[in-house]
Amino acid sequence: MLNRVPEVTIYFWVIKVCATTVGETASDYLSDTRGLGLPRTMAIMGSVLAFALVAQFALRRYVPTVYWAAVVLISVVGTNITDQLHDGFGLPNTVIAPVFAVCLAAVFVAWFAVERTLSIHTIFTARRERFYWLAVLFTFALGTATGDLFAESLNLGYWTSAAIFGASIAVIYAAHRGLRLDPVAAFWLAYILSRPLGASIGDGLAQRDLDGVGLGTTTTSLILLVLITLVVGFLTVTRLDRDTPLVATADAHDESDDELQIAA
Repeated sequence: MLNRVPEVTIYFWVIKVCATTVGETASDYLSDTRGLGLPRTMAIMGSVLAFALVAQFALRRYVPTVYWAAVVLISVVGTNITDQLHDGFGLPNTVIAPVFAVCLAAVFVAWFAVERTLSIHTIFTARRERFYWLAVLFTFALGTATGDLFAESLNLGYWTSAAIFGASIAVIYAAHRGLRLDPVAAFWLAYILSRPLGASIGDGLAQRDLDGVGLGTTTTSLILLVLITLVVGFLTVTRLDRDTPLVATADAHDESDDELQIAA
């Protein structure tokens, strides 16, 4: 059976960070620069995301263009959710970040209780994929709140915050390579931290306040979207991020039946 998400390669992380960055800037572009406002932006992008996820779930295997389109869109929606809570309802990031952290932890607990694994190398059923995308949504919402908490609430600035999150990811990688940190735990920790890293970079490039470069949300979003398109196009042609089929043995007539037993 075929995994529905890409192999974790350097290309995965390049696109992931770019997607998290463009999620921050594109959300600001639509809600602020274009004047749509947060509620209308959330309604529009939420509808487009729903369409993208329907397309993703309809596939039986990983398709780069569909998968990464969903990631970019869920990044925008995750940013919208956090910004709506912070700017629209006045909740501080010190409250929003812990709440989303608890929500994400609850998803992981439920996922593991049902499937007995959190590995993204075995996302080959609709049930596992639902857990996966729900976790991804909460990582983006949590990451936006955490990035804003460090850069703005704590007044550390965008680039100092980006350096902190980047260094934290480097520590996780070193722990995985040198101390044999569990690869699944290492992946999800790095995945979670890559969101505030991307958010800090995006604001650092687009904004003029604090230590921002001031490129603007339009220019920053276009640059990142072009880069994502080029890398996804490269992967579509080279297939460097595709895994080999999994051999499954189980009496499973429905994807929601008992967990499939996997053998290489």
